[in-house]
Amino acid sequence: MLILSNEEIEKVLTMEVCLEALEQAYQQLADGTAVNSPRADIVVPTADAQAYYAFKSMAGVVPRAGVAALRLNSDILTWPRLGGVQRRVKLPAAPGSRWVGLVLLFSTSTGEPLSIFPDGVLQRMRVGATNGLAAKYLSREDAHIVGLLGSGWQAGAQLLAFCAVRPIQAVRVFSPNPEHCRQFAEEMSRILERPVYPCDTPTSAVQDADILASATNAVEPVIRREWLGKGVHVSCIKKQEATEEIFLHSNLAVLHSLEMIQQENYLPRGEAGAIPETRRGWWSQVTQHELSGKPLYDLAAVVAGKAPRRAGREQITLFMNNIGLGIQFAAVGARIYELAKENGLGKEIPTDWFLQAVHP
Repeated sequence: MLILSNEEIEKVLTMEVCLEALEQAYQQLADGTAVNSPRADIVVPTADAQAYYAFKSMAGVVPRAGVAALRLNSDILTWPRLGGVQRRVKLPAAPGSRWVGLVLLFSTSTGEPLSIFPDGVLQRMRVGATNGLAAKYLSREDAHIVGLLGSGWQAGAQLLAFCAVRPIQAVRVFSPNPEHCRQFAEEMSRILERPVYPCDTPTSAVQDADILASATNAVEPVIRREWLGKGVHVSCIKKQEATEEIFLHSNLAVLHSLEMIQQENYLPRGEAGAIPETRRGWWSQVTQHELSGKPLYDLAAVVAGKAPRRAGREQITLFMNNIGLGIQFAAVGARIYELAKENGLGKEIPTDWFLQAVHP
């Protein structure tokens, strides 16, 4: 079995590789051959009144790739108020001030474990690629200006993906930390080889943008209705970043997943209101909107041509990356495993360590 590090994964996982793997996986999801299991979050209090322990799992199987994947996270969560907005912050509480997230790959031919690796780089790239694929089918083909809210870990991957699918000429970015925003703009300008401008206000970042993107850790809305000009594509990496008003105002609304529309949260009795993202935003109204006549589509159907795509230059489109899917880790994980083997990366350990001679 192959053990890989984030640093080794970075050597083989380009945005182009990620986009291709996910596009194929969504085609298979749409035709019913790829399968997800629901994401589940078990959340319990800790000794710190401001922090909760969360155990998250999601799984998926992509038969054509011959791989099943299980993604696990063991997190300490807090929800501080920073820059006037409540945010979801994972504390690096493990030894060495680190986080814990793992992906386990299994063969669908033999059942054996193939690989274990941290989820950090794959997590970032698959979120970027997901929103990038949505932009490929929902934004204008000549979209060339991105207005970005956020300058953290996820924001850079969003720009990599947009630049891979559209002829982006310039990016304007805002975050509530001016120095971090400036550093992010300088770094991404070098990586993308096109200008990324730091902005003093969110309005100046998103004004007249072809793609209005948010990539934040906020658990309350950061996008305003008045920012949505004709023809804009709105891209969010979580459901809390947008509002009911934006959802209703869009001409075409696409979610990452309709099948997995509800995230399962398991909390001790009496703690049902403890998790901010379960009680904020427009999400509790989604079913009512659908019943009231506003259609909803998911990304797999759009990619497979089974749902509408952008139909005109003046349409306002919205993509909501409402939940992660296990097939993302199976599809991209399979390519990581293949490329790592080809390039002699990782450390092999005995597969026998993970097998048993008794019937489970």
